[in-house]
Amino acid sequence: MLFVDNLNGHDASLNLALEEYVLRNARTDEDLLLFYINAPSIIIGRHQNTLEEINSSYVEANHIQVVRRLSGGGAVYHDLGNLNFSFITPYQPENFVNFKLFTEPVVRSLNGMGVKAELNGRNDIVVEERKISGNAQYIAQRRMVSHGTLLFNSDLSCVSEALKVKPGKIVSKGIKSVRSRVANISEFLSQPMEIEDFRARLLEDIFAGAVGARQYPLEETDWQAVRALADERYRTWEWNYGRSPDFNVQQTQRFPSGEIDARLEVHQGVIQTVRFYGDYFAEVEQDELNHKLVGLRYDRQEIARALQGVSIERYFSGVDLPAFIEFLCP
Repeated sequence: MLFVDNLNGHDASLNLALEEYVLRNARTDEDLLLFYINAPSIIIGRHQNTLEEINSSYVEANHIQVVRRLSGGGAVYHDLGNLNFSFITPYQPENFVNFKLFTEPVVRSLNGMGVKAELNGRNDIVVEERKISGNAQYIAQRRMVSHGTLLFNSDLSCVSEALKVKPGKIVSKGIKSVRSRVANISEFLSQPMEIEDFRARLLEDIFAGAVGARQYPLEETDWQAVRALADERYRTWEWNYGRSPDFNVQQTQRFPSGEIDARLEVHQGVIQTVRFYGDYFAEVEQDELNHKLVGLRYDRQEIARALQGVSIERYFSGVDLPAFIEFLCP
């Protein structure tokens, strides 16, 4: 096995691009291991509706990056207290969805630190029935990735807030996350350590005590390609939001002047139809407002830009533009 050094980068887009690039382009048949720690970010499963999984206003206010990954499964929160690992191996059918094969070295290392971890169900590592790791896999060409999270010392309050969707109704064909009771590995250690020491211990254990794991060499041309892939895929709205399955949105709220019930149909992240119902008062018909909204991304900032200067009070008496945008895109 060879170790892939990400140069301690914390950009989720770049780290996911590195994982994909090495998967598709590695100049070796040996197994590879990649570790990375992301700055605050939400990583969305490939088949999920992004807006159904995140607390958009919290994410925006706290500058949390949202990135879709290539593997399935649910949405997860990453921060500097979360260590991610990726095993990249030749694809063998019997190894796909065999999470025990790939989590076993991690579980063994945790046990060696006195943490009574075990694989639970299909793809979670738990300690005392609390989840410390979720895992997922995907295949590309002749190789596959089995990757997972390790909650070491994450801010668990941010985990719950960032992934707590505000009330409203989104109906989609996306795969919905299942929330579990979570815990940090640091809670179960008899001796405290920093996440960098934890990473080093895992690396040493996985490489069977070898001093200085053998590395897979990454040239500057490789890094150029990784940065290009990050820009072309993992930093784009089209990938992170627009790839969401088609969905319908219903938002209902009572304002001082009456209740508004908004119904939207969204295809590939773009608003296709809009209808408003309720007992509110209006000076003018909604047709002009509907026309302004159709064709926009279902995205708070884009809608705010498009409606800048529009007198929303004429369409919904007593409702100003900031309140309307917060209602439409909570």
